Amino acid sequence: MDEFGTLPAHDGDFNALELARRVSASDVGKETLSRLEDAFDELAVLYPVSPPQELLERVRKHSAYVAHLLDARMTLAEQRRLYVVGGWFQLLGATLHIDLNQEHAATARLKTAETLARHAEHSEIRAWCHETDAWRVLTDGAYGRALDLSQAAQEWAPAGSSVAVQATAQEGRARARLGDSKGVRLAIDNVQRMSAALEPVKNAKHHYQYEPGKSLAYTATTLAWIGDPAAESYAREVIAGLAPADDVQKWPRRVASANIDLALALLVDDRPDEACDAAQRAILSGRVVPSNHWRALEVVRAVEARKLPEAPDLREAYQGMSSVGAGER
Repeated sequence: MDEFGTLPAHDGDFNALELARRVSASDVGKETLSRLEDAFDELAVLYPVSPPQELLERVRKHSAYVAHLLDARMTLAEQRRLYVVGGWFQLLGATLHIDLNQEHAATARLKTAETLARHAEHSEIRAWCHETDAWRVLTDGAYGRALDLSQAAQEWAPAGSSVAVQATAQEGRARARLGDSKGVRLAIDNVQRMSAALEPVKNAKHHYQYEPGKSLAYTATTLAWIGDPAAESYAREVIAGLAPADDVQKWPRRVASANIDLALALLVDDRPDEACDAAQRAILSGRVVPSNHWRALEVVRAVEARKLPEAPDLREAYQGMSSVGAGER
């Protein structure tokens, strides 16, 4: 350093090089991050066909590894990628906890996912957090709160994204439970318009990639909840498209849900025998998770209220299902 306190040129060069080296130093690496991202996509694809408890164990292991890597040296770009993939794992974990009726764990994971997304400035994950929370509170009967959360999700959702469509569909379901028929029709129209404009998805089973089949399934559920007989045709279309010749292996959860929708629609149309048959198929499939048991219970109670002869068998099947589940929201 000279008398004026100025560093020699070679010292300044060295400091710049050292800063560059430290910024680029990493104990994480692109390959590790790519493998984590691929692992998340694999689990998101397995979600529609896997028992939630089994999938949750794998999510926990990957989440723990992400937490371990947070203490490692990494570049800023790698840190953001790690926050993003960590947020996705937390979000999927929250969804699985909801399926299992583990509300406190679901809430904790949703908060963690949103925190990671906020640090990564990832609006899509933040939107999914609100949409997922909307479903959680809807299953608890907090329909007004579900509506608010689904609208918040739409505000965060990137334009033309899968979550924008999903959040709009969630709004329609919340409005159906609130008895807002006009709002339901508008939501259904928006979902169909938005889903038609989406780019084809890479994998139709990926839980966070919206595809046209979901639009049909959500329409069936939403119409069934407002007592619209048109729900029958949508539910039958879902079942016919996803389970040709009664092969439900490809989409077991969505088929089970469609059978519940079909049962509700048939009860509205005063066809109780067919309704009981559809409900039995859903319940005995073993593909209805705890968070969706209340939907099957609505059918059971409606059958019991009519004092139908099938009521005892349906109630027995429902009770046998109460400790088993593997369904999709």
